[in-house]
Amino acid sequence: MSEKKKPVYIQYMFGGLSGIGATCVVQPLDLVKTRMQISGMGGAAKEYNNTFDAIGKIIKREGALSLYKGLSAAIMRQATYTTTRLGVYTSLNDSYKSKMNKAPNLLESMGMGMTAGAVGSFVGNPCELILIRMTADGRLPVAERRNYTNFFNAFFRIAREEGVVALWRGCIPTMGRAMVVNAAQLASYSQAKSYLVNSGYFKEGIGLHFTASMFSGLITTAASLPVDIAKTSEGCPWRVPPYKNTFDVILQVVRHEGVFALWKGFTAYYARLGPHTVLTFILLEQLNGAYNKHFMGGAGPKSGL
Repeated sequence: MSEKKKPVYIQYMFGGLSGIGATCVVQPLDLVKTRMQISGMGGAAKEYNNTFDAIGKIIKREGALSLYKGLSAAIMRQATYTTTRLGVYTSLNDSYKSKMNKAPNLLESMGMGMTAGAVGSFVGNPCELILIRMTADGRLPVAERRNYTNFFNAFFRIAREEGVVALWRGCIPTMGRAMVVNAAQLASYSQAKSYLVNSGYFKEGIGLHFTASMFSGLITTAASLPVDIAKTSEGCPWRVPPYKNTFDVILQVVRHEGVFALWKGFTAYYARLGPHTVLTFILLEQLNGAYNKHFMGGAGPKSGL
């Protein structure tokens, strides 16, 4: 591999592009996950029995294209949140390997993931809020729907009608979720990838990336779903009375629906997060591999993960 150093902006750009590509595939599952999480809150009757029931009912009531509601916001979220988190993580990881001349251990990888998640989620919070509102809008009575036409329409309407600060509503639970997600996802991917290579059963390539990312998606789903439910719920301002904070969301969900309700929508969440994780990491590895091969005189992904 050439000693030429890869520009930092390339790490950020590839992170965003990989996230956007994955999101375009899994957006329907993200919408179903959001609908299932806000169903039954506050003691109301549950609307959906399972993931497939939710998909069927949404298509029947709103049409097949409704599964892509919020796609513009989802793309903007990846352009801000994923660009930042993957860019920060790969930069920190590369810097650590360069200075310490070794790969980080699990705790160090988790620390880098938490840092990347916190920074990325703060940058991407407006997109996160808009995404939740757009995907949940069809659940409201017709007279109460906001009917945002696209991301920019939602952005400027919220800023005008509720104030610019409202775009960062729910920022604390969003950052908390992102720290958990990235500590679990990025660290588990890096560690799984390292373990699989050292085991001798895998070599650098799509097979390695697929296996490591599937493992990462499962770990991330189990660790982050309760925090994701809290983030989603706190971002829904139409609930009366509104939730006070993240802990209030978790307390109310457990009180009304039981502890296991914190993992409500697990199938939809993993069905969305698993493929999204796989596609994101595979795209990221391939983009880096192509860049290294054609612009740095070397070969191999070398994504910094």
